[in-house]
Amino acid sequence: MNRIAAALTVPFILASLSSLAACGNATPEAAPAAVSAEPPSPSASSAAIPAGSANASSAAADPKPDAPAASPSAAAATSAAKLYRMNKNYDIVPIDPQQTGAKVVLLTFDDGPKAEATLKPILDALDKHKAKAIFFVNGYRVKKHPELLKEIDARGQTIGNHSWDHIQLAKEKPETVREQIGNVQQIVKDVIGKTPVFFRPPNASGNATTHAVAKANGLMYMTWSNGSLDWEMSGDKIKDKTAAIIKNVSDQLHPGSNILMHELPWTGEALDALLTDLEKRGYAFVDPASIDTQA
Repeated sequence: MNRIAAALTVPFILASLSSLAACGNATPEAAPAAVSAEPPSPSASSAAIPAGSANASSAAADPKPDAPAASPSAAAATSAAKLYRMNKNYDIVPIDPQQTGAKVVLLTFDDGPKAEATLKPILDALDKHKAKAIFFVNGYRVKKHPELLKEIDARGQTIGNHSWDHIQLAKEKPETVREQIGNVQQIVKDVIGKTPVFFRPPNASGNATTHAVAKANGLMYMTWSNGSLDWEMSGDKIKDKTAAIIKNVSDQLHPGSNILMHELPWTGEALDALLTDLEKRGYAFVDPASIDTQA
C-alpha cells in the first residue's frame, strides 16, 4: 500500500510544481496600439486674446451630444486625491475650508503644441521647479505635431482642450462647436490614450452652447483669472519681456490665481524666473490632477 500511495503522490506533486512555474512566468497581454484618426481641419484663426481676467456666460439648456464613454484620463482623475475646486471667478481654491486662502496658483499654457524650440524650455522649467500645468492644445497643431503632444504627456503634464482651430466658438453654430471640441477629444485620445478633462475656449469666447458641449464631453470649462499678457509682446516694443511677464502676473497675483500663458519663445525664456519669483512669494503650484472637475 505504501508503494502505491507514493506512486500516486509523486506525479501529483510534479504537476503542481509545473503549474506554479507556468503562473510565475506568465506576462500580461499587451494592450493594442491606438489607432490614429485625423478629423478634417478647417483653416486656423489668429484672433487676438483679450487682456486680463475673462469670465464666460453661465451654462443654459442646449441640445447636447451624447456623453462619451469613460476614458483612461477620466479614470485616473477619479482615483486621484481631490484637494481643489474652481470657483465662479475661475480661481483654484482648496476644498478644505481650513485651507481657505492658501497661496497656490494654477499654471496654464495655450495654443500648442507648436514646435520643440518653443515647448522644450517650458517643459524644462516646469521640471526644474517640480511644477505641473495644463497645456490647452489646438487640434490642428496636434495633427501636425503628435510627437510634441506625447512629450507633454510623457513629462507628466496635463492636456486640455482648446478647440480644433482656435476660432471664436460663441459665434459658431452648435454643430460646429461640437466638432471643434469633440474632434480634439478624439485626436488627443488617439495620440496618448487619454481624453482631456479641462476646456478653455479661445479668446474666452463662450456661451450657453460652449458650456453645454463641454459638459457633454466631460470637460470642466474655464477661462482664467490672471493674464500674463505674453500674447501682446511680439516685436521689439517691449525690450525686457521676462520682467514684463513677471510684473503682469505679480500685479494680478492672488491666492488661487489661474495664470494664462502661451507657448511663445519669450514665455519659455521667462518661465524659470517667474516660477522662482512665485516661490519666493510663498506660492505653490497646483497639480491639475488634484482639481475636482465635478465640483
